[in-house]
Amino acid sequence: MSALTQASVPDDWSDLDKRAVDTVRVLAADAVQKVGNGHPGTAMSLAPLAYALYQRVMRLDPTDPHWIGRDRFVLSAGHSSLTQYIQLYLTGYGLELEDIKALRTWGSKTPGHPEYNHTDGVEITTGPLGQGLASAVGMAMAARRERGLFDPDAAPGESVFDHFVYVIASDGDIEEGVTSEASSLAGRQELGNLVVFYDDNKISIEDDTAIALSEDTAARYESYGWHVQVVEGGENVTGILDAVEAAKAVTDRPSFILLRTVIGFPAPTLMNTGKAHGAALGDEEVAAVKKILGFDPEKTFEVTDEVLAHTRSVIERGKAAHAEWQTSFDAWAAANPERKALLDRTSAYGLPDGFAEALPSWDPDPKGVATRKASGEVLGAIGPLLPELWGGSADLAESNNTTIKGADSFGPTSASTGHWNANPYGRTLHFGVREHAMGSILNGIVLHGPTRPYGGTFLVFSDYMRPPVRLAALSGLPVTYVWTHDSIGLGEDGPTHQPVEHLAALRAIPNLVVLRPGDANETAAAWSAILHQHTQPVGLALTRQNLPVLEGTKEKAAEGVAKGGYVLEEATGGTPRVVLIGTGSELQIAVEARKVLEADGVPTRVVSMPSVEWFDAQDAAYRESVLPKSVKARVAVEAGIAQPWHRFVGDAGEIVSIEHFGASADYQTLYREFGLTSEAVVDAARRSLEANGGTN
Repeated sequence: MSALTQASVPDDWSDLDKRAVDTVRVLAADAVQKVGNGHPGTAMSLAPLAYALYQRVMRLDPTDPHWIGRDRFVLSAGHSSLTQYIQLYLTGYGLELEDIKALRTWGSKTPGHPEYNHTDGVEITTGPLGQGLASAVGMAMAARRERGLFDPDAAPGESVFDHFVYVIASDGDIEEGVTSEASSLAGRQELGNLVVFYDDNKISIEDDTAIALSEDTAARYESYGWHVQVVEGGENVTGILDAVEAAKAVTDRPSFILLRTVIGFPAPTLMNTGKAHGAALGDEEVAAVKKILGFDPEKTFEVTDEVLAHTRSVIERGKAAHAEWQTSFDAWAAANPERKALLDRTSAYGLPDGFAEALPSWDPDPKGVATRKASGEVLGAIGPLLPELWGGSADLAESNNTTIKGADSFGPTSASTGHWNANPYGRTLHFGVREHAMGSILNGIVLHGPTRPYGGTFLVFSDYMRPPVRLAALSGLPVTYVWTHDSIGLGEDGPTHQPVEHLAALRAIPNLVVLRPGDANETAAAWSAILHQHTQPVGLALTRQNLPVLEGTKEKAAEGVAKGGYVLEEATGGTPRVVLIGTGSELQIAVEARKVLEADGVPTRVVSMPSVEWFDAQDAAYRESVLPKSVKARVAVEAGIAQPWHRFVGDAGEIVSIEHFGASADYQTLYREFGLTSEAVVDAARRSLEANGGTN
């Protein structure tokens, strides 16, 4: 660990640089004062750091926010959104002064926390503390995988794909457990392209952090295997810039730069207090700040033409850096046409020729196969065609079937074990027992581009990763979760491991697709549908136990699964009196129940509905063709709580479900004892028919 306490600013730091930094502080104070709420203090104290990063450190081009050669910036301290917004305004990313004035208001480009795909230059949605830093680990991992796919033989630092990921994190980020998980893994991964600034201002909403935090955070990060530096003073620009150069020189460890700042500097009475953290400073305090900094206290949002011209000169520097990079990129593309074609395809989320033909299929088989195993076979079949597809699990590779056969592990060679061969460009990810970090890292990988990651654990432990799952849905990120052991069907592990409420809880997240295939063919179709879309995260809920391969899925699943629901078995005569809706491992139960009802002279349709979200997205005509409004007698069956199914069965329908926790026993016993049987579905169908007068 080293401490840097040099002079405050470098020799070429001009009066305009100083004025620009002070302008940032004044804008932060004014913006929060105008709207009446927000977080001014951190944006004020971090003004020198943020300015130095955007003006002196990061490779960026404000005219092309999506330039693949850019450095990435993550404001993990998303509550201090002004720290980023003001820099995006000053450097010319498209924000203007009116946008700063519109902070946290309806329809503005400057919402309360930064949002991906909402404001140009914002790389990631942050605000839930810890998520930004954890996802930045994924970005750094993705950058290395990208280099391995497209330019693996370039000398260190010489590839067009080499760049850095910079993060600003707060006390809150450091306290959140997800950053402990992710930072530990980052150390194991030796991510030398990751540089984290920790704003150690020792103030949170509850004022002095000493009430809840006493650790030596720098020593903690040293123990993770990070390169650690301490910079004293938020005004110490020289120390900040020197620390960045030292961090970039360490290529085999991520870097942690602890920056000791004074929150709210230079507010005369509120700096270094909790009141500067999350509330407007007040008119008198804002006026006092302006006087201290040499601004007119009677003016608001004061930005001189000279300051704006000075800060926006980064546009020309960015264009020049981009043009220089482009020359190198064009030379790489000419020398590597196949890799360039792969980059173009993956960047556009395209699939290669032969993809559909590579998907495995299964003939009807009463013994069947577990859908987790079928998923593993799909990955093995399509893996050679899709080098951009990579992933693993939270220490459950063999249970989740998430390892592509023959693939090396992603990690430094020093991480190799007797079982796993690691190399820096491998494709099998090992997250350890870190579900929360896994979810966040997957988000970072997708945000970085251009690869398609997946991560696995048991469905019950989706609880541990729910915050990043929600952010993936909010941001429209095509992350794939492989959630196996999806019901009481996992058996003897008992209720602690048996998800009951999880399917319903996950279906409650807008824009998240829960996909629960009913057999092996539906599993292959599920993977195909996942890889054909790139606007939503998808959770694959897969079984531990074998499921029969059903008649009709080989022919119908490819189209039917992509629509969320389809008619698997039609009623005799084509006009049903009752519709049975099955999903996942309970689809077979609906199929068996139909046989009984049909034998009793009741025309019965079986609908497979692996995804209620995708079914809801179909047009009304298609939904009507599958679930006719005229057929009121309906039964849905799923080994979970009934909550998601009431809208599909209606007032006279029935749901065969489980409304309590499970137990420890073999799955056959559990299904029998808890009434998840074809007999129960038949009885429910008869009750529903009776409720409808015995007719339609």
